[in-house]
Amino acid sequence: MFDETLLKRLDADAEVRKVGRSAVLRRAAAEYLRRSRARRIAEAYRRAYGASGGLGDEFAGWEHEGSWPER
Repeated sequence: MFDETLLKRLDADAEVRKVGRSAVLRRAAAEYLRRSRARRIAEAYRRAYGASGGLGDEFAGWEHEGSWPER
């Protein structure tokens, strides 16, 4: 359910008029699910590695040797 004001604003958008409300809402839902999954994964990494202070003495110093891919 959407309130009427939100639907009117959505329907006034040029992209919504071009591709349709359903297409835009499907894309928005897919993006929401992708971001939600990324947050859960990031949180799992924080819980796994953050509480113990990182990867431990065995890997000390290596955290600055690599590079992270662009998102």
